[in-house]
Amino acid sequence: MPLITFTDKGLYCEQGKFYIDPWQPVEKAVITHAHSDHARPGSQAYLCHRNTLPLLQLRLGPNSYQVVEWNEKVYMNEVTVSLHPAGHIIGSSQIRIEYKGEVWVVSGDYKIEDDGFSGVFEPIACNTFISESTFGLPIYTWKPQHEIFHDIQNWVRSNEVAGKTSVLIGYSLGKAQRILKALEEVTGNIYVHGAIWNVHETLLKAGWKLPAVQRITPEMPKETFKSSVVIAPPSADGSVWMRRFTPHSTGICSGWMQVRGHQRRRNADAGFALSDHADWNGLLQAVKATGAQKVFITHGFQSVFSRYLNEIGIEAAEVKTEFGTEEEEAQLAN
Repeated sequence: MPLITFTDKGLYCEQGKFYIDPWQPVEKAVITHAHSDHARPGSQAYLCHRNTLPLLQLRLGPNSYQVVEWNEKVYMNEVTVSLHPAGHIIGSSQIRIEYKGEVWVVSGDYKIEDDGFSGVFEPIACNTFISESTFGLPIYTWKPQHEIFHDIQNWVRSNEVAGKTSVLIGYSLGKAQRILKALEEVTGNIYVHGAIWNVHETLLKAGWKLPAVQRITPEMPKETFKSSVVIAPPSADGSVWMRRFTPHSTGICSGWMQVRGHQRRRNADAGFALSDHADWNGLLQAVKATGAQKVFITHGFQSVFSRYLNEIGIEAAEVKTEFGTEEEEAQLAN
């Protein structure tokens, strides 16, 4: 019997009696990270990394939580479970499962490049590896983070000279924190949407050091934002909420901006291919580093990536999951 089976509730370990990132309520959930497609409400008990706990509490409220450090072993029946850095966002983890000498690893979402605070991706030797493929096409090849930061900084400076507000669009958990790191060298005049503010405050209370920001409130006059920087989630893009920043220039921070057509369709003034996921080369690097004899490919370009792995001699198969939509911004803005 395989260590992980793919059920209508999620990835299930029969031997350990637990699910990984279930999309329906279960008795025991092991969570890779706090994005809403991987951490859903209703389960009786949750196990996660220590850095994920405050983010889960923000999203899911009071629950029965068990926290562990990376590489700390937990025993569930006869199964040994441990969490290891995935590098996706703060607290993101890969789940290693061992039973009678067989090892499976569920990667969740991950990226290979060290962003400075999400943890450094750790390749884990295993028999079977379950990998995402969000950007599993050869066209997706990221520039180094410091080069993308430089592009963002120059764009902000040029908008400031032109008297425009720079509005940067990025997810409130993961992307917004990286954008802040890019901005701290060029401005201290940063305003944020309520969803980003709530994550920011949660991380500050948990001990993370982040640049100072101000929450945008309805009573703020339009003049407040002139030549400043605003960070907003994708849900705000194109909304009435954005009108208060005119004249402004909009820059979208997403791996999808690697393809120019996406920038045009989003009607953005600028696109920065800043992603919290591995690119094509990163996915291949991660898969090969595990030495896995079998790879299951989840959300993203499953067919392309799995077919390529089979062509290069790594047995791979596609798996349908409900992962893929990173967050529900509205619930965080309240």
